[in-house]
Amino acid sequence: MRDPETSRFAAGRLSPARRKTDLDRLRSETFDVLVIGGGVTGAGAAVDAAARGLSVALVEARDLAAGTSSRSTKLIHGGLRYLEQAEFPLVHEALAERELLAGRLAPHLVRPVPILLPLPAKAWPVRAGLRAYYGAGVALYDAFAGLVGQGRVVPKHRHLSRAATRRLFPSLRPDATGGAIRFYDGQVDDARLVVTLARTAASLGAAVVTSTRVTDLRDDGEQITGARVRELESGEEIDVRARVVVAATGVWSDDLTKMLPRARPGLRVRASKGVHLMVSRSAISGEVGLLLRTPSSVLFALPWGGHWLIGTTDTDWELDRAHPAASAHDIGYLLNQLNQVLDRPLTEADIEGVYAGLRPLLAGEDEATSALSREHAVVAPMPGLLLVAGGKLTTYRVMAADVVDIAAQQLGVARRSSTARLPLLGADGYAAMWWDRAALAARFGVPVGVVEHLLERYGTLTPEVLAIAAADKELAAPLTGAPEYLAAEIVYAARTEAVVHLEDALTRRTRISIETPHRGEATARHAAQLLGAELGWSEAQVEREIAHYLTRVAAERESQRMPDDQTADAARLGAPDLRGPDQPVGEG
Repeated sequence: MRDPETSRFAAGRLSPARRKTDLDRLRSETFDVLVIGGGVTGAGAAVDAAARGLSVALVEARDLAAGTSSRSTKLIHGGLRYLEQAEFPLVHEALAERELLAGRLAPHLVRPVPILLPLPAKAWPVRAGLRAYYGAGVALYDAFAGLVGQGRVVPKHRHLSRAATRRLFPSLRPDATGGAIRFYDGQVDDARLVVTLARTAASLGAAVVTSTRVTDLRDDGEQITGARVRELESGEEIDVRARVVVAATGVWSDDLTKMLPRARPGLRVRASKGVHLMVSRSAISGEVGLLLRTPSSVLFALPWGGHWLIGTTDTDWELDRAHPAASAHDIGYLLNQLNQVLDRPLTEADIEGVYAGLRPLLAGEDEATSALSREHAVVAPMPGLLLVAGGKLTTYRVMAADVVDIAAQQLGVARRSSTARLPLLGADGYAAMWWDRAALAARFGVPVGVVEHLLERYGTLTPEVLAIAAADKELAAPLTGAPEYLAAEIVYAARTEAVVHLEDALTRRTRISIETPHRGEATARHAAQLLGAELGWSEAQVEREIAHYLTRVAAERESQRMPDDQTADAARLGAPDLRGPDQPVGEG
């Protein structure tokens, strides 16, 4: 096995020491490309630019994937419903990216998930017509995926009878389906994908610094020459010099445009709120996911480990963008839509977690957010500045390549994007390690199930986590209140994954905040003590981190009892942000 100290594994460690080094680089270097925004598009752009040999810095106001990119439906998909809107190129592009991610770039993070598209229980002629209509759409979906040319990774669809449908999903009411079509898409832990992208960029030489908010853009009167940033942990102001600035700031795109020295055209982005629920796997009996049509959009119920992930809503949002809030109305809507097809209706008592995110949609003047295109755009409102927005999680790599193509052209660099052939950290050798997982478990003296859990989160980086657990048996034990996670994973996050605050570890490096009924409250002290030992926190700081996290959870619970967006937003804002009171310009 490769020596991690001599591989790019080591170069990709976003440790506390690496953070200090990267901050020094922000102070002293002139970068070819400065990326603003630590979401999937920004992290993808950093990988693309660094892979072309450009010097790259990435700054993020809060944490990696703190906004949109940790709050999705967690699907890598082509967008089956976009076929009805005749957006064939968009669907084909997304399916090609799905096959790349699941097959080559990130097979440890993206894996096929079976989903049922139930057919209404109507009279036979109507049902047959609907089966033919939906079947043609799914067949076209599969055909587009098959055009990629690298071999199919995600299985093809299959038609199912009513009896076969209920065998796969016993919780479907008998009168709610006349059969179904089973198809496959890709499932991903979106936050882990972003962290892996950021570490991959770091392994290629990029400086990656979170808790670093852009306060202004630098210019020489003719073009943008960098940005002024505030390091939020110390308050230090730093002028970062760059030949090209790439803003991948999602729903904050308009904020960047307002920083320009003169009014310039930019991207008009609207925020659409999507709310998701987590319920226990035992609350619904089913082996596959569901895709349901709703009056305004679609609804998924997807298996997610020991849980079901249910979502999403699609409504306009004009309130606080850093902490979008789910209201009681949102939660009631999701439960009502799903309960129409379940034999045992879900109640609020079944809910373990709730999260809300904002999609950055390229805006028209009057469209409902559910009708806006998921296509992306790149604009140059001023020389030296590129804005990229729109798109979706699945097509992050295409968005990144498009914006870096223009940046490279401005820099006079001829090298083209190579990211379609660049496995992310943890991907190279993953299949062999998975097949050898029993031997890996025996080597470290842990159950095979533990190794499987780690492999699906870290890929071939798994031995690094196991080595931490082997060095201290207390770290080989599960976290308090979160038996699915090892204590070693929190330590690993502190040492290698750019964790700055307790919230980073419980909401994004792990998903404890949405996967446990206590929302991480029972785990906070254990995790904070582990982080404190790694990050040099004082006892007072440990207590401060715990208090902040508990306040945040309480504010989120309160917001979810509020009847509408306005009252939910007000309740959520009752918890202050540890990274400062100013509105961040963050990720997309």
